Amino acid sequence: MHLHSPLTLVIAPNALKGSCSARAAAAALAEGARRAAPAADIRQVPVADGGDGLLEIACATLGAERHERRVTGPAFSPVDAAFAWLPRERTAFIEMALASGLALLAPAQRDPTATTTLGTGELMREALALGAETLIVGLGGSATNDGGIGMASALGYRFLDAQGQPLRPVGAALARIARIDRIGVDPQLPGVRVQAVCDVENPLTGTTGAAAIYGPQKGATPASVACLEAGLRQLAERLRQDLASDPETVPGAGAAGGLGAGLMAFCAAELRPGAELVLELVGLEHALEGADLVLTAEGRIDAQTASGKAPAAVAAHARRHGIPCIGIGGGVGEGLDALHGLGLDAVFSLCPGPIELAEAERRVSELLANSAEQVVRAFLAGRGGARKARSRGSH
Repeated sequence: MHLHSPLTLVIAPNALKGSCSARAAAAALAEGARRAAPAADIRQVPVADGGDGLLEIACATLGAERHERRVTGPAFSPVDAAFAWLPRERTAFIEMALASGLALLAPAQRDPTATTTLGTGELMREALALGAETLIVGLGGSATNDGGIGMASALGYRFLDAQGQPLRPVGAALARIARIDRIGVDPQLPGVRVQAVCDVENPLTGTTGAAAIYGPQKGATPASVACLEAGLRQLAERLRQDLASDPETVPGAGAAGGLGAGLMAFCAAELRPGAELVLELVGLEHALEGADLVLTAEGRIDAQTASGKAPAAVAAHARRHGIPCIGIGGGVGEGLDALHGLGLDAVFSLCPGPIELAEAERRVSELLANSAEQVVRAFLAGRGGARKARSRGSH
């Protein structure tokens, strides 16, 4: 017998990577919840972490248009890239990895002294031409360590050497910047809100900075790392002198080879944690109004989930509203205490018993629905039990 209850349920899962998208996960969870509570008000709010995959989030979750463009790739060869566009909101989503990413280069081409974020800036310029009032730039997966001077060059900034000659916008040129010229900057840029989606906290320079930590992953030798570090320090000094901007030590400034710092200095960007930005975009706060229960999900829920992952952010928002939040994971690992502390009240595996990964991935929608049904039944049973206890206490 179904339990009929005026339940208001928010379903806000992340994608289960390799098996189902956030939207598909939300639909499966909703199907299971309806078995337990057919009359429930179910609000599906698929979520994500941001950064890599930002374009997919914008198109699949927000219904943004995909605009294809040919731009300058990280090694200066043309690449086909894209950005997402929400016309009514006049908002563009740009994923820097699609224009300036490491995956665009063969291993032999990887050299962060010679790569550029020029293509990322070209995508931004294309969005400005459409009349964008907000640019949301996903950082991560970069092939670059140019401090964002390639991006800025595409928007009209010029980087001049001691003889007043323009420099090629690559990492190796940073140490030679003697002056930053902004006379030709796109006149639309100052009126645009720029948000950089960033899930790392590295500063621009130093032992935890862009060159030292990420340079070797992009093909930098020890000598190249030293060259890039000196260049980023020179860029930071020029930013202070020429633009009165000082992002050098800001957490996240080192993201994407210093593009975080470049966006702050050249575009007055705000750095935003990816999950929080996405939750704002999909309207989670509005969906939580009057809710009784929140369900979230992810491929694996463990201690790492507390470090900026979407389910942890969903749980924190639910707690602020005083709403119980339950997580369902393809796998459940150690370290759940931290998640309980954030507001994830309980975590369950979607697997009914020992099961091969391939089978779990094949049956993921069915397993999510079954798990959601049991979670909602347990919640409603508990709520009914509380009513009975109150009723007995009144006699």
